[in-house]
Amino acid sequence: MKESLRQQFQRLALRLAELDAMLADPGVASDMKRYRALGRERSQVHDVATLFQRYEQRERDLAAAQDLLADPDMAEMAGEEIEAARADLERLHGELQTTLLPRDPDDERNAFVEIRAGTGGDESALFAGDLVRMYLRFAERRGWRAEVMSENASELGGYRECVLRFEGDAVYAQMRFESGGHRVQRVPATEAQGRIHTSACTVAVMPEPDEVDEIRLDPAELRIDTFRASGAGGQHVNKTDSAIRITHLPTGIVAECQDDRSQHRNKAKAMAVLAARLQEKERSERAAKEAATRKGLIGSGDRSDRIRTYNFPQGRITDHRINLTLYKLQAVLDGELDEVIAALQAARAAQQLAALEAGA
Repeated sequence: MKESLRQQFQRLALRLAELDAMLADPGVASDMKRYRALGRERSQVHDVATLFQRYEQRERDLAAAQDLLADPDMAEMAGEEIEAARADLERLHGELQTTLLPRDPDDERNAFVEIRAGTGGDESALFAGDLVRMYLRFAERRGWRAEVMSENASELGGYRECVLRFEGDAVYAQMRFESGGHRVQRVPATEAQGRIHTSACTVAVMPEPDEVDEIRLDPAELRIDTFRASGAGGQHVNKTDSAIRITHLPTGIVAECQDDRSQHRNKAKAMAVLAARLQEKERSERAAKEAATRKGLIGSGDRSDRIRTYNFPQGRITDHRINLTLYKLQAVLDGELDEVIAALQAARAAQQLAALEAGA
């Protein structure tokens, strides 16, 4: 291990002691926001420090085994221990390097997921419905809380547009890779001659901003309209203008919410979606600038990119960013996205690690 890396891990042991002292301070405990932030940092530092302790222990084991090689009676056993220790050290070194990869501060946030029908007419809307169901099933498997913020249903089923909100542990870290163009190849139910059609939808995943970020929206730059909710809801929808549409005038970005009977709650939800969309716009612009100088493996921020194809005749799903193909289409559509997401996370980590080593 490079001495510079070793020093970084040794400093973490000192930081762990500092965090323990701070968390024991009654003054810190009275500030719950700060206490939770320090608690999260302490958990991360503790895990890395424990991993480094195991690495140092295996270094000592290796040195002890090498000393035993000179003893003819212990040489065979020492050789086996040396081989095992070296394998463990290589594995632990890789794990430790991974802990140094830059963390996205948004990874722990809740997220909005916006699904829009694209090319393909009614078939695209039906596919958007399939994607909504897939994400809701995935959220259920993860134990997240799911909420439909707004929806625009199509006549034959599915959605022209649907915005979901997921609340849980590290939602954005799991969902961030879903942003982009999703393509489906299948025979539509309305196709009489059995021909395969290609349709597409776009998905945008946006981290939910803090309430303090939402407050920064200038009221003078917002137009707020009320209208009657459409869809199911009984007599209420015909009597009360509870649905809210908010337009950010400088950018033309619009957000609306109509799922609650309360106009006040609908306004708060629409404001949260609007803030997330504005934040995502800034993120995409930054990503576009970065992509001009560094070609990334994952997530250029360009939603027009085709990231994934769902081929029904072959039962195949292909993620084009990492050339991953799985013949388990129905399982994925039923919410079993774990293998796809894990592969994307591993590819991103490998790219970050390569950049880290190049700069070392």
